[in-house]
Amino acid sequence: MAYDDLRSLLRALEREGDLKRVKAEVDPYLEVGEIVDRVQKSGGPALLFENVRGSSMPLAMNVFGTDRRLLKALGLKSYGEISEKIGGLLRPELPHGFVGVREAFGKLGAMAHVPPKKVKADSAPVQEVVLHGDDVDLDMLPALFTWPKDGGSFFNLGLTHTKDPESGIRNLGLYRLQRHDKRTIGMHWQIHKDSRNHYQVAARKGERLPVAIAFGCPPAVTYASTAPLPGDIDEYLFAGFLAGKRIEMVDCKTVPLQVPAQAEVVIEGWLEPGEMLPEGPFGDHTGFYTPQEPFPALTIDCVTMRKRPLLQSIVVGRPPTEDGPLGRATERFFLPLLKIIVPDIVDYHLPEAGGFHNCAIVSIDKKYPKHAQKVMHAVWGAHMMSLTKLIVVVDADCDVHDLHEVAWRALGNTDYARDLSVVEGPVDHLDHASYQQFWGGKAGIDATRKWPEEGYTRDGGWPEMVESDPETAERVTRRWKEYGL
Repeated sequence: MAYDDLRSLLRALEREGDLKRVKAEVDPYLEVGEIVDRVQKSGGPALLFENVRGSSMPLAMNVFGTDRRLLKALGLKSYGEISEKIGGLLRPELPHGFVGVREAFGKLGAMAHVPPKKVKADSAPVQEVVLHGDDVDLDMLPALFTWPKDGGSFFNLGLTHTKDPESGIRNLGLYRLQRHDKRTIGMHWQIHKDSRNHYQVAARKGERLPVAIAFGCPPAVTYASTAPLPGDIDEYLFAGFLAGKRIEMVDCKTVPLQVPAQAEVVIEGWLEPGEMLPEGPFGDHTGFYTPQEPFPALTIDCVTMRKRPLLQSIVVGRPPTEDGPLGRATERFFLPLLKIIVPDIVDYHLPEAGGFHNCAIVSIDKKYPKHAQKVMHAVWGAHMMSLTKLIVVVDADCDVHDLHEVAWRALGNTDYARDLSVVEGPVDHLDHASYQQFWGGKAGIDATRKWPEEGYTRDGGWPEMVESDPETAERVTRRWKEYGL
């Protein structure tokens, strides 16, 4: 089972020696970020800063900074456990495409322990303290100024709740949040995100949009907020599936939304149509600063919290960061769903160095000429995989997670006059390399063995790979200790 709340996870990590309390005063301006980045990149423990300058709240950092800690938080021994559970839901075979994905998640809804359940306010720890109006002061929350050229202080792990003004379907997303003043938050809603669509629908109707942002949520909820689910699939349904139990929700005090009852802090407010402020620059997960742009500005009317709350955040920047385990979880969890959309896929890998959307390595059991090119275009048509800038297709006998093996195939198996496909299409909002925002060039590399039908006409056909003699290899393995090596 996943942990019910953040603080129970932190207690467990501390018992195991995988959490370090920092009692010395630390400055959220640059200092906390520098400390956390060093600890994270060295594979160090989760951190609990107990004395953050300017705030009485402890600050939990690097909580999901290793695969071990994220798996523990979700109650898993390996990412493959959830892949297998999802794969089981997809049998018998469902129709291909997103209809199949939605039908699969429809099965989840029939499981009694999965749908979220509503609790009363007096049973919700997150509403033990309620502040309204002029009592609201966002300065009490430790926001981070992480990189020297950031445009201000940011909350990097606030889970944003909205709902479609027309359908009423809710969305849970993870977006950076710039603290403009004591009652105003900048909402960095990128062009491809569901919450941005909700805001646009409300603005067209001349309506304001209710928003609630939760901090320090149960780990399964925090992960679910990062998952690239189709817009009409409830993240809380997925969180319950991950956690193996129903997520407790409570009605907000001032907006018609629900939030996790076991969260640490919730801020509530309304977005007025056209209310925009400059947001950024921000040192992003690409490792580069994203520029200042106008984004919606949320006025906070209410803050609810536990009696002695703590906040959770992450450092975003040049990989590797805490994004790594979260991205690897998504890669493994969604392999069965990606196989519904692109059934040709044997396995895939999204390298962390590519920010998980700049590159996808895909293996296939090649069955016909130009099969690799077919798969490239299918991947570019698969929901958020449409933002992938480079797709490398290899044969099924290549381990997509072994980047040395992949590089050997991609660098050696490719005639760039025939095996390189260059197209144009949508790219991530944060992509700094495209010559204009939101769309740009992409490439696909066919690193599979080439067939005569594909125009490979060299005598003898595709050469065999050099490999050890199996009997000799087995004998050497058996006698290895005799060699004294």
